[in-house]
Amino acid sequence: MKTVTCVTTLLLALAGPAAQAQQLRPGLWEHQMTMKTGSGELEAAMAQMQAQLAAMPPEKRKQIEEAMKAQGMGTGMPGAGPGMSLKVCLTPEQAARNEVPQSDPDGQCKQTQMSRSGKTVKFKMECTGERKASGEGEFTLISDKEHQGRIRITSARKSRDETMEMQTRARWLAADCGDVKPRP
Repeated sequence: MKTVTCVTTLLLALAGPAAQAQQLRPGLWEHQMTMKTGSGELEAAMAQMQAQLAAMPPEKRKQIEEAMKAQGMGTGMPGAGPGMSLKVCLTPEQAARNEVPQSDPDGQCKQTQMSRSGKTVKFKMECTGERKASGEGEFTLISDKEHQGRIRITSARKSRDETMEMQTRARWLAADCGDVKPRP
């Protein structure tokens, strides 16, 4: 799950470079991601989690789904395979400074390279700490309310490396963040 947190940080980091030519709107954003790994372990774990949720009594399932929702989390792009979604609040101050909230509170993931051509941003990243990872990605800013892209991450796992391919899409939902609190 640490790799997913690092990836989410990168998704959020897109807004800063992309905003140089076009500023993203402050407010509530939803980032949707689908993931595919070389080993299939992540997909199997996510399918098992979905099956466990489906088998729970309705009140218990509702409790878990509400806890996830309170953290801005949900399932990924409908019909697109294993994935997740994350709601993030971008404050007016963060948007004005071309900043975005960080979802990596430990600060273990850092962008190491970034280039931009038109509305396309390419980057490389490194994550340190307990779960080392490196990756690269590319995003296209569709408008001040939407961007999409792809990320490829390789992480160190026990005796071998694991590669994950992600497809992402982010969209602005509303000016009011509602219950989603801004992140630092």
